[in-house]
Amino acid sequence: MTGTLKFIGTPPKLEPIPVNKNRDVCGESKPSEALVLGPDHGVKGGVVMLEGVARGKKGSGDVLLDNHKCLFVAHVTAVSLGGRVHVKNSDPVLHNTHGFMGKPTVFNVALPNKDQLIDVTRRLAKPGVVHVLCDAHTHMAAWILVHDSPYVAVTDERGVFRIADVPPGTYKVTMWHEGFRGRGVDKDGRPVYEEPQTVTREVTIAPRAVATVDFELR
Repeated sequence: MTGTLKFIGTPPKLEPIPVNKNRDVCGESKPSEALVLGPDHGVKGGVVMLEGVARGKKGSGDVLLDNHKCLFVAHVTAVSLGGRVHVKNSDPVLHNTHGFMGKPTVFNVALPNKDQLIDVTRRLAKPGVVHVLCDAHTHMAAWILVHDSPYVAVTDERGVFRIADVPPGTYKVTMWHEGFRGRGVDKDGRPVYEEPQTVTREVTIAPRAVATVDFELR
């Protein structure tokens, strides 16, 4: 299954986010990554999930969330239950990587040393959306989507996704995007955006065929 996520209309201008500390390393500000557009308004960082696949391939692969140049890289990642997830610090400053599923904490790891790597796989024990913040730097944020099957993908810099090896059948396919319209800042000075957006479609995949599903943001 393949497809695209594209922005329709005039995109909002997102203001840079001020850096609150370690400006000698991090700089004065960082660009907002709430809406990242490529050529032809393809949207990077949307997550596409196939729902209700009862059989098929096994989960595999590692996900790395890197504190790199005072940003989380990648800003949006996705993993199936049982996939391995690591948090790394590539910077010479303290980062405290804190993941929330709703309000509860699912992991909270201090990374005081450059090139430090910590495995958080076991802490991602159920499907859902994990919002990741750095407790030390209010401009840093990321998302990890934990899906109940390996049939999940993140759109690339052109807004394109691909989910391979889907068994034939009719499924619901959901696109998730974090939300991009600014709503000010919270009590700690972190930028706040609208609630994440989701769109669900139905797709039928025939034997030995590739289905195409396209999504839009407005």
